[in-house]
Amino acid sequence: MIFTNAPTRRSHRAGLRENAPCVRAHHPDFNARESLGWKAVEAEGRLSEDGWRREQQWALDMGLPGADCLDDKTIPTFARGELPHFAGINTFLKAPYVENVRDVAKYDAAVLGIPFDSGTTYRPGTRFGPHGIRRISALYTPYNYELGVDLREQMTLCDAGDVFTIPANLEKSFDQITRGVSHVFSSGALPIMLGGDHSIGFPCVRGIAQCTSKRIGIIHFDRHIDIQEKDLDERMHATPWYWATEMDNVPATNLVQLGIGGWQVPRAGVKEARKRQTNVLTIDDIEKLGLEKTAEIALELAWKDADAVYISFDVDSVDCGFVPGTGWPEPGGFLPREALKILGLVAAEGICGLEVVEVSPPYDTSDITALLGTRVAVEVLGSLVAHGKMGAHKSIIDKPVSY
Repeated sequence: MIFTNAPTRRSHRAGLRENAPCVRAHHPDFNARESLGWKAVEAEGRLSEDGWRREQQWALDMGLPGADCLDDKTIPTFARGELPHFAGINTFLKAPYVENVRDVAKYDAAVLGIPFDSGTTYRPGTRFGPHGIRRISALYTPYNYELGVDLREQMTLCDAGDVFTIPANLEKSFDQITRGVSHVFSSGALPIMLGGDHSIGFPCVRGIAQCTSKRIGIIHFDRHIDIQEKDLDERMHATPWYWATEMDNVPATNLVQLGIGGWQVPRAGVKEARKRQTNVLTIDDIEKLGLEKTAEIALELAWKDADAVYISFDVDSVDCGFVPGTGWPEPGGFLPREALKILGLVAAEGICGLEVVEVSPPYDTSDITALLGTRVAVEVLGSLVAHGKMGAHKSIIDKPVSY
């Protein structure tokens, strides 16, 4: 750091003293080559670029070689693949679109959109969540600097498109969602669900649970407890965990809820959480424990006697100053970096599925809520790859479905 003394007057006479010489603080114990920043620089050098070269060649084959005047001969005439970020047809992270959904088995993970907001009880618009997340995901590359991970080089990802939901019919849509998720999960691909309001949590978990006899825990990021039986006489977005934990292999004692609090937690849900003995940590709890300890506790509780863990991330778990585009915004939630830190730590042990819910583009500003939704998905994928847990979910698939 550099410290300078501000000019001061000598006395009552006009004029200023000359500036004092600069004094630099000395840090003899600091080694710049031991910083996390430099270690990330070195880690990048160990990553392959084979996947990127294949994509560049594919782009030329599919999009025609570029004009003769171009110096960069990897640029095609028609945009294909990652570049340029402002062009192309937006799948999630510019991943290949799988037109025949039976081909998802060829990939490590598959993104599926769930454009559904009929479970919303206040501000609608989350039916446009998958579209908004995909659109802003074009801003990202598959490489993460801090993790030293390149998803293009270290895993395979596809976009399976959207589940065909039925507006204004919860139960038919739930059946459609369960069918879609169970198909992807049974194929061996890891399902990454882009919602959609939080009512989809129940049919998504059901889609996985029916494909296994094993026990599933849930780590749930939210400001709302979401475990009451009914809301407005239906299975709305305040009810997913009541119905999910009704299933024999999804016990409520393995449900860990992070960030719950504020003035939007219905007492009916609190009563049910007490009855079912779920595990609830508020923002105050998390501040006192610290992020690493919180992740340790969440993992311990979710994995206790369980064989797999599912992650549900509601963007309204983050303070509404960062996520205006959501249906039930609530101040006082996580800072983005806090939520992402915990998320990466809990995903590092392996998961059987991820849902990102309650992104509502009509209420968003500059796509910042959809961008957080994108970041949640890639943060989980990156953590799985970095810790060698991509594909770990396959071991529990003992009752696969076939359509």
